[in-house]
Amino acid sequence: MGVEPENTLRSFVHAEQAGMDAVELDLHLSKDGALAVMHDAAVDRTTDGRGLIAEKTLSELRELDAGRGERVPVFEEVLDAIRSPVQAEIKDVAAARALAEVMLRRDLAGRVEVSSFHDAAVAEIAQLVPGVRTVLIASRWEGDVVDRAKAAGAATLALNIRRLTLEVVEQAHAEGLKVIGWVVNTQDQLRLVRALGLDGATTDYPEIRRAGRFTA
Repeated sequence: MGVEPENTLRSFVHAEQAGMDAVELDLHLSKDGALAVMHDAAVDRTTDGRGLIAEKTLSELRELDAGRGERVPVFEEVLDAIRSPVQAEIKDVAAARALAEVMLRRDLAGRVEVSSFHDAAVAEIAQLVPGVRTVLIASRWEGDVVDRAKAAGAATLALNIRRLTLEVVEQAHAEGLKVIGWVVNTQDQLRLVRALGLDGATTDYPEIRRAGRFTA
């Protein structure tokens, strides 16, 4: 989203062409059950429309401009537009069930990693899709975040880089969990990723990876 309209096919293609290991996207259910790719529950911030995704049909969402003439994509379109692995963030349990249906139909457990802030959604997708890799996301957390991830069946924790400590990273690694830091948009943050020994990082600027090889 740092260089292209957020959560659009244009942005995902850019990320893939920039050599990123995976593309992260966000999923909400439309009024008629489509897996719309958008971060917010409402369309106001990232399109020229107003209102909640849950109160709009896919046809209504298609009429919106998501930036530079891009349309709001659905999950299946992203899968067809790029070849990269995908990390799909689900916003609620209902979206988890819809995502599970697509993953099972298209045999996506090896390509799509599923993440969520909601423990119940992580646990739900893990139960519905055998072998799926799951990620528990947290911005603010208590001392039980590693236990929460294990209880939900997550293999990875995605944590706010601004609050992440070495103690949490070491605790997670000791329990066999990977740790990803987000959002890493500066060279200082990239240095911190390496200093903490993280397993990955999420960025809004794909080119930071190339630059970071020489300056981080």
